[in-house]
Amino acid sequence: MTTDQLMGRRQVLLGRVAVAACAPYLLLKLLWVLGHDIGIVDVGRAGRGTWIAANVVTFLMDAVAAAIAYALTRPSGLRAPAWLLALPLWMASGLLTPLMISVPTGSAVAALTGAANPMASGDFLEPWVYVLVYGAFIVEGLTLLSAFWFHAHRRWGALLRRRLESVPAPAPGVRAARRLLGVPAAVLLAVLGVLDVLWGLGMPTGPGGAALPARSVVTATSGVVQGLLALAGAAGLAALLFPHRGRLRRLRTRVPLALAWLGSATVFAWGGTMWLSWTVADALTGGGSASTGGLPGLAGALELVAGLVVLCLGTLTLAAETARSVPSSAPAPKAVGTY
Repeated sequence: MTTDQLMGRRQVLLGRVAVAACAPYLLLKLLWVLGHDIGIVDVGRAGRGTWIAANVVTFLMDAVAAAIAYALTRPSGLRAPAWLLALPLWMASGLLTPLMISVPTGSAVAALTGAANPMASGDFLEPWVYVLVYGAFIVEGLTLLSAFWFHAHRRWGALLRRRLESVPAPAPGVRAARRLLGVPAAVLLAVLGVLDVLWGLGMPTGPGGAALPARSVVTATSGVVQGLLALAGAAGLAALLFPHRGRLRRLRTRVPLALAWLGSATVFAWGGTMWLSWTVADALTGGGSASTGGLPGLAGALELVAGLVVLCLGTLTLAAETARSVPSSAPAPKAVGTY
């Protein structure tokens, strides 16, 4: 059996498990949308209309994840447009990776320190709901992202296994344009990462921060995790922008690329899009949320910008590298060998 066939079998298995892991969450959301209050202690806290709208949106998001996982089990997945898989998987990476780390870590810290765990309080949802939902998310995240890892190596293995020092230098104009956008984005990711870590550790958030809800041990852990992922993303992006410098030039491209991917996706998903949703909600209701003003609001807007810039850079770079390595008249080669 060739390496490509072995990776293909693992990819299919992981994709099928990811589809199955989506099922409990989708079923629960569907029941809530249809008016069944199973597992809900106090639905009035959010309001019925807001509750239904939020569940419809999150149901559709996880349905997209299930569809992508299914696509990864099909041979046609290798022929699908790269953006059609990469864009939702980038977003899924940003949403699921912090959850996979912060939920079990925060729960363990709460258990060891005796701090209150909001997932065990039962004042909004029954504790078993959190176990079901977050357990499914952890399995879904591990299997979905692992399936995509195999997919990426089968599709772009030559690019991912290449060492940074052997990356061909782009045209001077292209290199200057990448660095003009990429360097500020890397600096921004680093600054935002430091802020998230400090806020997670309890530092005041500045103007508007006093009105924000008090952080529990789980949300504090989540802030630290998101900050560390943003810092890792900044380091990965810097290595990709300057591939021939420093001791990291011996790294394979997949290492800094994975860091930049996860860091930028986390900042965009948990910072930028959350800020955008709060801003839109404030505009529709005429209210004013502390999350959209002061330093928290500014950080959210910058997280949205940083994520979009890295996304655009990655898209343009992948298109250029793929076009350079694969002639337009030839089919894409299968990756073989070690990985």
